[in-house]
Amino acid sequence: MAPSFHSLAALQLARRVLCWTGASLLIFTGTGAQAASATIAVAANFAEPMRALAALLEQTTSHRLQISVGATGRLYAQIRNGAPFDVFLAADTRAPAQLEADGLAVPGTRFTYATGQLVLWSAQSGLVDSQGAVLKTDRFRKLAIANPKTAPYGAAALEVMTQLGLSDALTPKLVQGESIGQAYNFTFTGNAELGFVALSQVLVGGQLKSGSMWKVPPALYTPIRQDAVLLQRGASNAAALALLALLRSPPGQAVIQSFGYAV
Repeated sequence: MAPSFHSLAALQLARRVLCWTGASLLIFTGTGAQAASATIAVAANFAEPMRALAALLEQTTSHRLQISVGATGRLYAQIRNGAPFDVFLAADTRAPAQLEADGLAVPGTRFTYATGQLVLWSAQSGLVDSQGAVLKTDRFRKLAIANPKTAPYGAAALEVMTQLGLSDALTPKLVQGESIGQAYNFTFTGNAELGFVALSQVLVGGQLKSGSMWKVPPALYTPIRQDAVLLQRGASNAAALALLALLRSPPGQAVIQSFGYAV
């Protein structure tokens, strides 16, 4: 898949960081290391940043990444059932920790690569106000969220509704997607006028790409810390190890931050 406009902007930023720091991604695997490939399980909210990071990794090390995107809970179940992934980038801390406890991940490789931001978004300009007060009106029929049982962003959306005292009023209007990606698609296509989605999904170059949004105050939901972990299948995979190093590096963190995440 060709990089999007946002991915290209993130790549340009990362290249500038490489120049600023004098870093070289070749140190991740050793100069002259043979190119390898790895299969990465990625939470849906992080799909676009992951594509930008994969492109950067390929350009600087020749390693290739195959990316499988889905809800964190679904990917976790697939790994438990033997899916051939080398690295897991989840949207929570619990799933990677459980895989490590169960012996399916390499001990000591788990770390938080990003902290996500929940937003209320509409494809319609002017529908969402700066305080999210639209949730208390009759200006919409449907509100999209990700499945709270498998997607941490969906669980966060339910927390926000409860904190605002709007659960009873909003529950009949909910449209539930399997992942945050599907919740975004429901909102983007207008099947739901509003959606609780990830900030990373609605930004281009650090700016809102379309519609209107409310950045949900972090005090209204549990922080969405997103952990990565090296799976046992990828323990000696040079591409998998290079990706984990990139996530921790200044160039990688510059890409992640450009999509609206904290690192």
